[in-house]
Amino acid sequence: MSVQNPRAAAPEELAERARRIRLDDLEIVVAAGLGHLGSDYSAIDIITTLYFGVLRFDPADPHAADRDRFVLSKGHSAGALYVALAHAGFIEHDELRTFMQPNSRLNGHPNRRKVPGIETNTGPLGHGLPVAVGIAEAARIRGAGYRTYVLCGDGELQEGSMWEAAMAAGTFGLDNLTLIVDRNMLQQGARTESTMHLDPLDARFRSFGWAVREVDGHDHGALRDVLGATPIEPGRPNCVIAHTTKGKGVSFMSDQVAWHHRVPDADEYRLALGELGAIA
Repeated sequence: MSVQNPRAAAPEELAERARRIRLDDLEIVVAAGLGHLGSDYSAIDIITTLYFGVLRFDPADPHAADRDRFVLSKGHSAGALYVALAHAGFIEHDELRTFMQPNSRLNGHPNRRKVPGIETNTGPLGHGLPVAVGIAEAARIRGAGYRTYVLCGDGELQEGSMWEAAMAAGTFGLDNLTLIVDRNMLQQGARTESTMHLDPLDARFRSFGWAVREVDGHDHGALRDVLGATPIEPGRPNCVIAHTTKGKGVSFMSDQVAWHHRVPDADEYRLALGELGAIA
């Protein structure tokens, strides 16, 4: 297998890649009139760091047995993932224009049967981590060397299936599994802590047998260092709590619950282009 990563990408290179991914994501969501920009922008720095600084993969052989696996449990952020896959060479960049169009492969939630590089279908929250636990356990049983990463939303942790999976991962000692929590403190309709208390989140995961690290989810260097240095503790699954901001990168979207699934109007689109460094 000719692996694509890990690359010695400098943090400034990752930051520039993330800026370009944000711009492309803005374009496809505005063109479609549908999407989840606020949630995408919260996660883009994490996704960028994974694909261009951590994951081992080969876009020419997306099913290579020894590839690292990435599961986007917060499947409504599919737009960000599709753009990253295009930048990484899994799909043609021009196909991004079909996002959410009739008969497009690029649906509102990722589909492994249609899009190369997608490991499992996600959309209903609470499903990604259970699947990732199964993938990681299969690697442990087979003695395979691939690593499994899964990105979830913090509101998603209100699903009981997440904690059943967390308990199983701790029991199995899956130190080849890394869960990244996109901790932006917002969910679809409100703040997480006013909906269902999650804190102290680090202590909760430790009580399930996980090793935990916290990181600035928009610091590419810090993300690359912590995600590339697993296992944190041998014999324990890895939880990385990434502190993020919903709508990161565009001032009027930042930390605003309305931007979970709002689409910019013409004026907002021009403002966003300017803040992301494009010429409107």
